[in-house]
Amino acid sequence: MSAARRPGDGLSAGETPVDAAENAHEAEDAYEVEDAPWADVTPDAARRLLVAAVEAFAERGFHATTTRDIAGRAGMSPAALYIHYRTKEELLHRISRVGHDKSLAVLSEAAESPGGAVRRLAESVRAFVRWHAAHHTTARIVQYELDALDPGHRTEIVALRRRTEAVVRGVIEDGVRSGAFDVPDVPGTTLAVLSLCIDVARWFNAAGRRTPEQIGDLYGDLVLRMVGAAPTGSAES
Repeated sequence: MSAARRPGDGLSAGETPVDAAENAHEAEDAYEVEDAPWADVTPDAARRLLVAAVEAFAERGFHATTTRDIAGRAGMSPAALYIHYRTKEELLHRISRVGHDKSLAVLSEAAESPGGAVRRLAESVRAFVRWHAAHHTTARIVQYELDALDPGHRTEIVALRRRTEAVVRGVIEDGVRSGAFDVPDVPGTTLAVLSLCIDVARWFNAAGRRTPEQIGDLYGDLVLRMVGAAPTGSAES
């Protein structure tokens, strides 16, 4: 593997764009071994097609990707794809549904952890950021291909996004009520926190110098500063 790079760094000496992409995928695979987003998808052929679709959508975008591209990456015939998914959009919807369900579950668990609002907000941000960094390829598709979904599927995913927003807003509101946070605009601050966390998927480089855990810790502290919170080591936290 090439030398570590930060987001925005150029290629290492002698490294081609293909090498860089392969290195990033290898690093991302290492993060996803224990918590692959698709572990619960069955049968195996359906899971392979989802993984292939994630790779193709990430590389070419949803609209430029064909079902033949996806089937070829999965080592299957185009006809075999239609046994499991009726359309390319159905594949995108399954990816988006699984991704939103997984990230919401991670966020909700952290938000319900013991302690006051300071600790819960910090843990929520850390967990949400770690997920979006560790699964950045999937997260980019989940977050930025929303408009490619059919209206019915889009409505379903928007509802999940509102549940995600409600989790963060609830923790911030708890902190405001307890006096731990100084937040004059809770909806606006909620949006800012979510935007900060989600955008990690856009720029995260799996071969970079910071791990998902390190970025999660950094963002957890940054968000506490945004809401005017006391340090996490305080009695309230």
